[in-house]
Amino acid sequence: MRKQTMKFRTLAVLMAVFSSVAAMGQQNSGDIDWMKELTSRITLNGYAQGGYSFSDPSAKRQNSFNLKRTLLWAKARITDRWSFLFMHDFSSVVQEYYTDYRITNNKALNVRLGQFKHSYTMENPLSPTALELIDVYSQAVLFLAGEGPDPLNGVNYGRDMGLMFYGDVLNDKVHYEFAVMNGGQINKVDKNNQKDLLGKLEYKPLDGLRLVASGYLGKGHAVGTAAWNPSVKEGDDYTRNRYSVGAEYKFGQYAPGKFKEARPVSIRAEWLGGKDGDVGSRGGYITGCVPLVQAIDLVASAETFNRNTDIKGWDQTNLTVGLQYWFYKKCRIQAQYTRCITGNKLPNDYNWLQAQMQVAF
Repeated sequence: MRKQTMKFRTLAVLMAVFSSVAAMGQQNSGDIDWMKELTSRITLNGYAQGGYSFSDPSAKRQNSFNLKRTLLWAKARITDRWSFLFMHDFSSVVQEYYTDYRITNNKALNVRLGQFKHSYTMENPLSPTALELIDVYSQAVLFLAGEGPDPLNGVNYGRDMGLMFYGDVLNDKVHYEFAVMNGGQINKVDKNNQKDLLGKLEYKPLDGLRLVASGYLGKGHAVGTAAWNPSVKEGDDYTRNRYSVGAEYKFGQYAPGKFKEARPVSIRAEWLGGKDGDVGSRGGYITGCVPLVQAIDLVASAETFNRNTDIKGWDQTNLTVGLQYWFYKKCRIQAQYTRCITGNKLPNDYNWLQAQMQVAF
């Protein structure tokens, strides 16, 4: 009951904010149709992803239907330079709420304030609706970017609260991002007095090719303990630094008939590393997607991650192959098989079968 009350309150606040936006747009504009003004300034988007999963770690079979994500977000255009976004995941928590302001006449300098996807790694800022894998992010990104199973930092869905400056310069060939952020749990105050610094630099030397480097310097506050990092205890402040380098290339176009949306061949690779306290970790991935016939794509990925580079046994390599079928714009059915090869401190090698439907608008 409490969760339902919170959701209703969230929707009420959201409608109040965007109604105010529409009202601001009507100032000094005479008699303007309220609904027309509202719909012209506010964009609603959403998606849901759910399916089925089977795995057999340690010879123990596990299978379940699941609903992974049900997100709805609204973006309000307050002025030509100023906007606001609110995003809620109805299967978990409020994800994002931030405002953007374009300082310069061109795209060279913008500022963002609020809670949003941070800029570390190539994959983290991307929407799950655009990524190829059903499990979405690679192991290294899940762990190092805060998307997934890091007991010390918790699950922050790759988001944080802070202030970011970003822009495109040199005829849009260079994109930069620099942020000062809490480095803690989303929807909560910072639990230490240190702020984290994040930076990203992208260079586009050719059409379809981008080279990316990102870094993170921070101080974490442990919300739990990790078996592979026993030196950091719950409640400790600890060093939390990361780096990544990668590249992505998209080429060719394949238009799937009636959908009229070209799909390129794409390949993306990235190498990442980090340090939590005295323990280092590193890993990487290479993922490709090739349109076959009509609206069907072949997806393949190879990735590896080592949670503790000083002690053997904390590494895992995943090899994935699958197909996806686009049955409507932004809507697809996916089926993938993954072979998980693990170190001796993790469950034995196992198989992982997944199927998922994505509906988006």
